[in-house]
Amino acid sequence: MPCHRSSDVSPIRVLLVDDHRLTLWGLERLIESAHPRMAVCGTARSRRELMAHKAIAEADVIVLDLDLGDDSGADAMPDLVRECQARVLVLTGDGDREHHRQAVLRGACGVVHKSQPADVILNAIEKVHEGEIWLERSLVASVLGHLVGDRRPARDAHAERIARLTPKEREIVSAVVRHRGAKNFVVADELHISEHTLRNHLTTIYDKLGVHGRLELYLYATEHGLVH
Repeated sequence: MPCHRSSDVSPIRVLLVDDHRLTLWGLERLIESAHPRMAVCGTARSRRELMAHKAIAEADVIVLDLDLGDDSGADAMPDLVRECQARVLVLTGDGDREHHRQAVLRGACGVVHKSQPADVILNAIEKVHEGEIWLERSLVASVLGHLVGDRRPARDAHAERIARLTPKEREIVSAVVRHRGAKNFVVADELHISEHTLRNHLTTIYDKLGVHGRLELYLYATEHGLVH
């Protein structure tokens, strides 16, 4: 759901999860500075506290640290994906890219390093809320490689796959990428086709590109320049 900036629209409800009190305090001040676009709906300092928090049911975005002391934020991902509707943005001081990749594969919608400027962190929260995937380009390639089984064909093979797309199928890919996270009916409405027709087109596109589902399609289109 796109984030509107008008004052009569509810702010993005952010649940903050970090085991350091000072970090939580700073993040709260950061989110408050973005009012009325965003508001803190709760904080947690551990995986157990997070999963028991009443705000988990109302949060739009969960900003989650990977290192929760004796626990791992990444280990909470399967429960979060299963039990709540919020999108998860990993905000971490961990520079290990494999940890970042694993977090995304478990369900995170983005990864931001704590060293990034405040405006980047706020922008990442907003974009993830809108349905985008917030990843560095090199991490997109790594995640895509895993999703397709690390069977990365040569560049000319990718070009051959892409060349098989019809103009209509390219239009559909562009619409899917623009509406990341949106329901199929939203994409179908923009294209002036039925959901059934959209699903048929997507099945053909997935087969031509060798991907499985809209997440892989988004990653593939971003990595290979299908959308400019």
